[in-house]
Amino acid sequence: MPAPKAVDAADLLDLSDPAVVADPYPHLAALRAVAPLAWHSGLGMWLATGHAEAGAVLRDRRLGRIFHDRAPEHDWQTFNWLHADSILDSEPPKHTRLRRLVAGAFGRGHVQRLAPRIEELAVGLLREVPGGPFDVLAAYAEPLPVLVIAELLGVPESDRHHLRPWSQAIVRMYEVDRTPADEAAARTAAAEFAAYVEALATDRARTPGQDLLTDLVQARDGSDRLAAHELVAAAVLLLNAGHEASVNGFGNGLHSWLTAPERPQVDVADAGAVSRLVEEFLRHDSPLHLFERTAREPAEVVGVAFAPGDKVAALLGAANRDPTVFADPDRFDPTRDPNPHLAFGAGIHFCLGAPLARLELEISLRTLLGRFPELEVVEAVRRPTFVLRGFERLVVTPRA
Repeated sequence: MPAPKAVDAADLLDLSDPAVVADPYPHLAALRAVAPLAWHSGLGMWLATGHAEAGAVLRDRRLGRIFHDRAPEHDWQTFNWLHADSILDSEPPKHTRLRRLVAGAFGRGHVQRLAPRIEELAVGLLREVPGGPFDVLAAYAEPLPVLVIAELLGVPESDRHHLRPWSQAIVRMYEVDRTPADEAAARTAAAEFAAYVEALATDRARTPGQDLLTDLVQARDGSDRLAAHELVAAAVLLLNAGHEASVNGFGNGLHSWLTAPERPQVDVADAGAVSRLVEEFLRHDSPLHLFERTAREPAEVVGVAFAPGDKVAALLGAANRDPTVFADPDRFDPTRDPNPHLAFGAGIHFCLGAPLARLELEISLRTLLGRFPELEVVEAVRRPTFVLRGFERLVVTPRA
């Protein structure tokens, strides 16, 4: 283990305490003030809470994403290769090849062509919303990203109801308090999701479409190839990562804005103003709080010596409220510019879907506020999770 460990982050950040999980920011601030990179004995890893420290952890190529297979192998087989063969859990040269192939598919206009369809889907969802109080997550923020990713990949409408449950079950494995029931659900979801994508890819090989999955199939079958498992892992990651970031980014940000003291107004007809609002959504209450890295070789990062196998995580929500970078960081400021948040990560693992997430958030916000110019929060129920931070319910009502 690296040394010294003069400060134990577990003393200031007890992730078994529901109060800490519900509002981690005072605890993160206290830890950052004492040691912006500190050892956490409970998690068995170092935690970077400062913006500079988190950025260094994310960008240092000596630190990598190293996935370790879960055992027993027979039970976890599909879950294991979905991660081992994904962009997120691989390192160069494999990561370089996978990212190039998947980014090439993204670069063929799929994101840009989706803008009118995203707006159409958003309008359709809001058409079903009553005039009184409604859960903006269940009615709008949760179904919209699923529909968008399904459109992007070319998933038939009749199958789209499977996607959200599969995604939720798999990403529950990233939390620190998962249960044996959560693990069983994740194994089942991984197997079902992978089998579905494999069948859909086989169909696209026979009958190509105008969708991202077709492009991924062609990348699989071309000279610069995606293996069969790599294709499936890419499609599953697009839904899991893209969906969770969009839902939580929207819900967290909307709550921050609507509950801000003397709530600042935003002109939704001003594209620049909406773009700045979205960036503040992502900064102020980030959807992803912990991104883990492992030392691949001996390395000294911001003054700490790491041996191969030592773990360190960037706490993105903490970095995004670092007062050395963001003036008055706890204040929600939709005019904040520049806004160098780390919500999408940094370095070679910077979120590949960031352009789609930003486009989706901007369109969904404009559409929501076009229908309901004035909203207020009636009820807000947090999910009891730290890594993926979000709400179970967020009930809002239009102001008269």
